[in-house]
Amino acid sequence: TNPRPPSNSWWSRRSFGLVAVPVLAIVAALSLRKPHPNTTSTATSPSQSQNVMPSSHTSVATLAAGCFWGVEKSFRRKFPTAISSIKVGYAGGTTTTATYQQVCSGRTGHAEVIQFRFDPAEVSYPVLLDFFFRMHDPTTKNRQGGDVGTQYRSAIIVHDDVQASQAEEAIKRANVGYAGRIATTIEKFNGFIEGEEYHQDYLTKNPHGYECPTHFERSWEKIAAGTGGKVPEPL
Repeated sequence: TNPRPPSNSWWSRRSFGLVAVPVLAIVAALSLRKPHPNTTSTATSPSQSQNVMPSSHTSVATLAAGCFWGVEKSFRRKFPTAISSIKVGYAGGTTTTATYQQVCSGRTGHAEVIQFRFDPAEVSYPVLLDFFFRMHDPTTKNRQGGDVGTQYRSAIIVHDDVQASQAEEAIKRANVGYAGRIATTIEKFNGFIEGEEYHQDYLTKNPHGYECPTHFERSWEKIAAGTGGKVPEPL
């Protein structure tokens, strides 16, 4: 059975504001979960590496916010020109190789992540993190909607001390809006395993495919209204 979010989970309000959502609609949304293949992939797992490399004027971000299909779609749509070289894959685990099925088992400790290059002159890391906190539910530990497991945790995987410091500040700021409920972790980058090819840009190739119902952009006003928090200071 699928664990259910608490009855006061703010994300179920989505765009409905303070209007009550019919019970059947909530049940239908919560019953959605990412489909897992029933067969074991025959593809060879790639070696651990940071597939997206920084350049002289760009940096790399690695973020975990639940099923990477919807996370990738959200970031591509929000930052169509400011980010590039987007890959989905696995990070934060204890093994140097892993397949999708192995990650889904929970035994490797990896999170589903997106990794991409960005130009700080065009979009700053704090702005990326601001969107990160507004495009998923960072208040549920090891879960997004009906997707449950450590691979669906909310995490900022930092590549250097500057990113670590900015991530700490971003969590403090987001906690103002989420009334101190943030469950997002900060983890030191220890390698990236590129996901299997069929996962890359999945929702572009499969426009009617599964998309986690927590993956949509909220305003800080709606977040604060749903949690009892306050709107954070603008960046």
